[in-house]
Amino acid sequence: MAALALGLALVGAASILYYQFGLFMPRVQKVRNARHLGGGYAFGDDFFPVWLTSREWLRERRDPYSPAVTREIQIGLFGRTLEGQFPADPPNDYRTFAYPAFTNLLLWPASELPFAPLRVAWTVLLAALTAASVYFWTQALSWRVSPTWLGIIFLLTLCSYPGLEGLYAGQLGLLVGFLLAASLLALMRGRLLLSGALMALTTIKPQMTILAILYLLIWCAHDWRRRSRFGVAFFATMILLIGASLAVWPRWIESWGRVVLGYHRYATPPLASVLPGSSLGAYCGAVLIAVALLTAPALVWRSRAAAAASYEFWLTLSLLLAITTITILPGQSVFDHVILLPGIFLLASRKQPGGSSPIFRALLVVGMAVLLWPWVAALGLIGLRPFLSPERFYSQAVFALPLRTAAAFPFVVLGLLALAWCRLSIRRGKLAAAAAAAR
Repeated sequence: MAALALGLALVGAASILYYQFGLFMPRVQKVRNARHLGGGYAFGDDFFPVWLTSREWLRERRDPYSPAVTREIQIGLFGRTLEGQFPADPPNDYRTFAYPAFTNLLLWPASELPFAPLRVAWTVLLAALTAASVYFWTQALSWRVSPTWLGIIFLLTLCSYPGLEGLYAGQLGLLVGFLLAASLLALMRGRLLLSGALMALTTIKPQMTILAILYLLIWCAHDWRRRSRFGVAFFATMILLIGASLAVWPRWIESWGRVVLGYHRYATPPLASVLPGSSLGAYCGAVLIAVALLTAPALVWRSRAAAAASYEFWLTLSLLLAITTITILPGQSVFDHVILLPGIFLLASRKQPGGSSPIFRALLVVGMAVLLWPWVAALGLIGLRPFLSPERFYSQAVFALPLRTAAAFPFVVLGLLALAWCRLSIRRGKLAAAAAAAR
């Protein structure tokens, strides 16, 4: 059974790889060229601003958030500045360096290398770190997986649409996913100082881990005598990162704040606003985001006493990360969905309290279908290509089929985790009622 699954996984991975790099990315580049945006780097484009701003500071002491450096970034990515030369141009501050300044301090050695070979090495490193994060999550969750099934999980993760997008772009979100996994593994093994320091490093993309950090800090404060080392290491590392950055760029917090506040002008809204559609998204999305973000503190407070390795602890953390994907992350940031891994592995590795529920089982089947759909659709699309005209094949209805489920998947994971949480709460309530009756 495992050997058959591995064979099918290899076929599916090969199909999505060919679709992504043999069909999809060339099509994207053609569209970029038509919009006069194809004159720069496409492969590694998300890492390029980090490389360039570090290089410009080291050589010229230039402010990474300045309009002049933004124009240099645009020239590197698009071959020209964005100053409204064409009607379809993005805003003129598009691709402004949007990371905290300490990102440059952490990654400055990379700026000493030429970007063309660096992006290849960086992609290989991100692939290795993503594979390591998969292994770290299985260890942290105490999920014993055979080597064959672990290989299948590696393929599913690295050769998923979000994984391939992140690797092609050189996205720091994959690095954050690794740091998050490493931090939680250290926490499970009682190395709280290391865990807190690694968690602080995830703030190079704070939007990915902000809810998880909130939970871990309140969890830490609840039993400060035993858990204080996590909080001390986290805050000490943050003070070091922020202080070192202020020593180099005294006004970086103000500059970064302006960039963050203006990010909405060119970023896609969160998935909670995008998925309902243009007519309902503005209203339904706002309500969904408000409900989810108001629910998050309640989850945090209720589980503040949970033991580190308990099911409740992992379920709370996974729920908060799933909420993050639909409410805080921009809709286009599918590569940041790597933070769903602990929730997916939790659902796969442990018997769920909601396992007897028909709704839970039905949603689990939907989740598996949504997860595997890109591989199946890519294989089918490649097989149908000789029988379709180029106009039909490259139409949006057909050509984008393997990507159709990317936005829906976080909602499925969130739904499964929410059902598991409800069942856990019901079971805990019954146990409390039984204990009260016994007294």
